[in-house]
Amino acid sequence: MIEVFKTDIRNKTTAKAILNVLKLSFPSANFNFDLNDCDKILRTESSQSISNQVIEVVNSQGFRCEFLEE
Repeated sequence: MIEVFKTDIRNKTTAKAILNVLKLSFPSANFNFDLNDCDKILRTESSQSISNQVIEVVNSQGFRCEFLEE
């Protein structure tokens, strides 16, 4: 399942730190950022929906994250 999120993460250093936290929390999922997109997109790929948990993790790190409807 692929899920897409809008974030306020603006630079690669911060994105890498967030990716590390997400990978620790969800070791079987894949994550990537598209910081060139105006919405600073975070994509997740996992066997089941983890959208609520991803939002909680990113928010707990002090950043905004919201699910984008397809």
